[in-house]
Amino acid sequence: MKLLLDMNLPPALADRITELGIETVHWSGLGPPSAPDEDIMAVAAERGLVIVTYDMDFSAILAATRSGKPSVVQLRAISLEIDVLAPRLAAAVSQAAPALEAGALLTVDLVRSRVRLLPLKT
Repeated sequence: MKLLLDMNLPPALADRITELGIETVHWSGLGPPSAPDEDIMAVAAERGLVIVTYDMDFSAILAATRSGKPSVVQLRAISLEIDVLAPRLAAAVSQAAPALEAGALLTVDLVRSRVRLLPLKT
């Protein structure tokens, strides 16, 4: 499993998560910063990447399209401080790895995580 960090996350976070054992790339290394969310989702689905974002639009797109891929990790109320965010994210992703590999929306906050399998049912 490989993570793709959205533009709303710091590029240095990709390096820190990779150091914690989860291969991670930042969108800025793959495509234009102004790319629409649909383009980011298409690239992630094509390459088997799991999107990590603060953007609620990705879950809305998953719900509207009833798509089974790509998996999305939605961060909520977590500090952008890399030393706080990286270990919390790595732990949540590791714990939810089987679901993310199958297709899931993982919502992560400071205290807990919630997994919903794709496609989302409205």
